[in-house]
Amino acid sequence: MTATRTTPAGHAPDAVDAPVPLRRLVPLSAQHVLAMIAAPVSTVFLVAGTLRLPPAATASLLSAVLLLCGAGALLQSLGVWRIGGRLPFVMLPGGAATALFLQIAQDHGAPTAAGAVFLAASLLLAVLPLYARVVRLFPPLVMGVTVLLIGIAMIRVAARLVTGPDGTGEPRAVLLAALTVAATVAAYVLLTGVWRQTSVLIGMAAGTLVAVTTGLGAVTPAAGSGFALPAFLPFGTPRFDVVASLPLLVFSLTTLAEITGQTVLNSETVGRTPAPERDVPRVARADALVSLAGGLFGTSLMVTSAENIGIGRLTGVRSRFVTAGAGALLIALGLATPVSRALAGIPEAVVGGSALVVYAVIAVMGVEMLRRADLSGTGTGSLTAALALTAGLLPLLSPDLYAGFPGWARTILGSGVVAGTLTAVLLTALLNRFRSPTAPPGSRDAD
Repeated sequence: MTATRTTPAGHAPDAVDAPVPLRRLVPLSAQHVLAMIAAPVSTVFLVAGTLRLPPAATASLLSAVLLLCGAGALLQSLGVWRIGGRLPFVMLPGGAATALFLQIAQDHGAPTAAGAVFLAASLLLAVLPLYARVVRLFPPLVMGVTVLLIGIAMIRVAARLVTGPDGTGEPRAVLLAALTVAATVAAYVLLTGVWRQTSVLIGMAAGTLVAVTTGLGAVTPAAGSGFALPAFLPFGTPRFDVVASLPLLVFSLTTLAEITGQTVLNSETVGRTPAPERDVPRVARADALVSLAGGLFGTSLMVTSAENIGIGRLTGVRSRFVTAGAGALLIALGLATPVSRALAGIPEAVVGGSALVVYAVIAVMGVEMLRRADLSGTGTGSLTAALALTAGLLPLLSPDLYAGFPGWARTILGSGVVAGTLTAVLLTALLNRFRSPTAPPGSRDAD
């Protein structure tokens, strides 16, 4: 049993450590599940559609992701030793991490992508003793460039789910994807609260309904019933290629900055004094360990999410036992194979339409991060962002640009995310040495 914390005055338990009666715990936990369920479902369908997985493999992957989301929520909420932040967190398959996983799988094969997950999670564990130094390499400018490039790259991948691998889309597939996007937008605009947060899932349901009723698409659920565990090593024995894994390796380091922000935000939300030097390594360890488990079941990196923080603010319930309850519900869903097998039959065009929305939002998140950086004309931030985005967009706009380079160079330079992120990190470090001595203390140039 976890010890109850007390406030500085020593009179009452912190709200984050307060138990919740079962009659309230179940509906409150279900709210958190509804708010985050769209992310794992849409992510699995994007992976399955991109890698052309059969319905049975899609169902198995969805079961694995739900189980890992549940285990991650339990670990982060309850904590074991120095693993888990003991904060009301849930865990999701990272959208950006999934994008990079798919990039590696398409370029080097799914076994290499699975190996990249192991390498990236291991790297995250290895650098935690150097947390304070590593996190300084990824200020908002670098994070913004990275996330924006990931969003742009994955919009192209999501479009292929609609058009097919040859890039020529059938009108009915394009129409079905457009209707899915329209339903998602309508749900987001018209609904409120937790239902608004499930707008992607509602859009997928609406798109599937349109496909079935109009003949624009077909639903083909996987066979099976009852309860079952997901497939172990679904892509075969992982292949470890450090150069091919660079996109995920670089991304795993950037997550330290995101984890820091989310941990501080969550601590403040539940009324706990933020202690990033203590809590961030704990949160990151849980992320890394669940990601290592995910590598065994074909998933990309699993990341702690702040999506549930808004629900905590809305309901006023700050207890970490509520998100622990959400974790238990997710595990139950992951074991219920009829649910995952039924969902596995959603048409690809519907998945593609939902994915377009998800990854467009990721691109906008990158823009928002860049807004927090100093991009004024008097500093070096604007030049750094411009050159980093150029390095990242060149491989997307001119795929054969580095065709004559050695294989290792093509892997690094040909990945827009890696090229852009490394350019941003190097230029930030280099140009800051030449910053103006009169730069305002709060600007990026004075950091």
